[in-house]
Amino acid sequence: MTQAVHVQKDELATTAIADIADVPLAEGAVRLEIESFSVTANNVTYAVVGDGFGYWNFFPAPDGMGIVPMWGHARVTESNLPDIAVGERVYGYLPMATHLDVVPGNVSKSSFVDTAAHRQPMSPIYNQYSRLAADPEHDPAREGERMIFGPLFKTGFLIEYFMRGQDWFGAGQVILTSASSKTAMGLAAVAKQRSPGIRRIGLTSAGNVDFVKGTGMYDEVVAYGDVGSLEVVPTVTVDFAGNAGLLASLHKHFGDDLKYSCLVGATHVEDRGEGMGAGADLPGATPTLFFAPDHAVALFKELGPEGAGRQMAESWAYFLDAASGTISIDRRQGLEAARNAYLETLAGKADPSVGIVIEP
Repeated sequence: MTQAVHVQKDELATTAIADIADVPLAEGAVRLEIESFSVTANNVTYAVVGDGFGYWNFFPAPDGMGIVPMWGHARVTESNLPDIAVGERVYGYLPMATHLDVVPGNVSKSSFVDTAAHRQPMSPIYNQYSRLAADPEHDPAREGERMIFGPLFKTGFLIEYFMRGQDWFGAGQVILTSASSKTAMGLAAVAKQRSPGIRRIGLTSAGNVDFVKGTGMYDEVVAYGDVGSLEVVPTVTVDFAGNAGLLASLHKHFGDDLKYSCLVGATHVEDRGEGMGAGADLPGATPTLFFAPDHAVALFKELGPEGAGRQMAESWAYFLDAASGTISIDRRQGLEAARNAYLETLAGKADPSVGIVIEP
């Protein structure tokens, strides 16, 4: 029996744990038992923009319901493919559930791609699974950090790559909303490493100011209520919060000095407004949504797989060192714990100093 957490697509706080009868494993398929995954604001973003970006399509559910994608580890419990043995462990895109059947293709020593027909219209970035026995990124001692920070860090890495390629649109500072979020921390660390000339300003709630300052990843940390104190110079903003009022206040404060307005996610779901905060008739640059898979394709096209992988690995090591000690890992057992962690995060109640790992 497989269990999964179903989320009502038009009411994201309405959830249920569903029992799903197992079917015989298809020819050429592999059954994965999900060992662990993290629950972060990233997963909430997958739900918020699920229909628009196809995130609900990876793991089908009954009409009106969806299964939120997670990043984590799984073990092969049944295999109809000679190249993949029972007992092998993998890392990749998983449902908030106990099991997943995949149809591996492009199998190499270090990875494979799920070739299931329903997953092919979506970005291939999400269909690749790392085989841990030959995965250069795998560190058994840092599996928790990889689940919590890995996908979010890569988004931050790609934002910095994009901004640097555009010479930061002529700006001298970048303002990151929801600065306590893991994606923002990833971007701040990569900018500190690769774009040291850019001043990094973190915006966060008053209660999180001390935590964000303590990460050491920002030149300045400002509470949301103090936007008016920011110096008006050529600026780019990267909005991880999705708070329409906050975004509008930044546009009005900087006016024509706001050279690029980048939208990446929605950690403040209740305040995001239509279009994840992209209001109409705002002064300054037009808010533009950042879709990480498209930029990943551009990165690999420019640098090649080896060059891109090397840069990412260098920045990942730098980030892990910088982030060491900033969070504690809270391991929780069972899908009910996963459901509750998702609801906490959806409501904005998750503690930024704690990374949640679920072992279903």
